Amino acid sequence: MQYGVFSMASGRFKRSVESSWRGGLRCDIRAGNFVLVADEPKSVGGDDSGPQPTELLLSAVASCFTLAIAFSAKRLSVELQHLAVTATGTYDGPRFRAIHISARMGCDPSMIDALISRAESLCYVTNTLRSDVEISVEAAGEPNIAGAP
Repeated sequence: MQYGVFSMASGRFKRSVESSWRGGLRCDIRAGNFVLVADEPKSVGGDDSGPQPTELLLSAVASCFTLAIAFSAKRLSVELQHLAVTATGTYDGPRFRAIHISARMGCDPSMIDALISRAESLCYVTNTLRSDVEISVEAAGEPNIAGAP
């Protein structure tokens, strides 16, 4: 699988990750050179061997926003002593109704608004969630593979 592909036809860069079911409610996700685990808590039938997919989504929000602030601080020559970002999702049935981002920054307080404004324009994850993103699904049956759960 190619994880970063630039399409000459569309002029767009694509990024892919692959998830493989490992039995129960667990899957392993290959993202570049890394393998991540997603699972559900024992209370809903999982083994609690990794974060829930919704926690991975919130992790993507928090980490992308953190890096967008750090990038912005570097560009604006703002010294950061520390930076921590929390993303909190409010459930509404099978989706989040709202996601709240809270950033705690050790920097000149007069620079906070500029850093947040730039981070909001740079963060791929929050920009995607705010957009009218198209999601398509395709599926194909395959024969059983030896060793699959």
